[in-house]
Amino acid sequence: MKILLETPDEIRHQIWKELIRATNDRHHAWRTPVLATACSNGLVNARTVILRTVNMIEGQLQIFTDARSPKVTEITGASNAVFVFWSSKLSWQLRVRVTISVLTTGPIADAHWQRIKQSASARDYLSLLPPGSLLKSDSSCSLSTAEPTPDTSHFAVLNMQVIEMDWLELASAGHRRAKITADTWEWLTP
Repeated sequence: MKILLETPDEIRHQIWKELIRATNDRHHAWRTPVLATACSNGLVNARTVILRTVNMIEGQLQIFTDARSPKVTEITGASNAVFVFWSSKLSWQLRVRVTISVLTTGPIADAHWQRIKQSASARDYLSLLPPGSLLKSDSSCSLSTAEPTPDTSHFAVLNMQVIEMDWLELASAGHRRAKITADTWEWLTP
């Protein structure tokens, strides 16, 4: 049964609760949002990412990536980006405008790397080839073409500071939409 959330405080709390839940529940729709960034040529790139950590108190979201990824270059040129989350179960769309910092060293990056470096996913950050590299035409599409280099990690944490959220609830009784910042709440026409 769907809980009817009425007040801005109730809705805001539930949004953050769902974001946190998505980091722990592999089946939560918000675990794999779309991240859109701007390229230097004025075009926009969008890709599905995995939401790794959420800090409600600091208003931050984190994902992991290979530091050689094209999105890191895009972020270095323009640190503003947008996440788009959709959940059919909640009937909620959440667009989150963020500023991003790339962390390859320091306590945050080191702590996450220590936690995953012995896991199978560590291979993603140990490849000889950067993401998006062209494979030789005689190569198979298997991961074996990019063997890991255990001495060199290309692991990076993308730390996102939430600037603004645009929340939309689709409901037969009437859609609701709001623009949310850390200190404000504005109801919008859906």
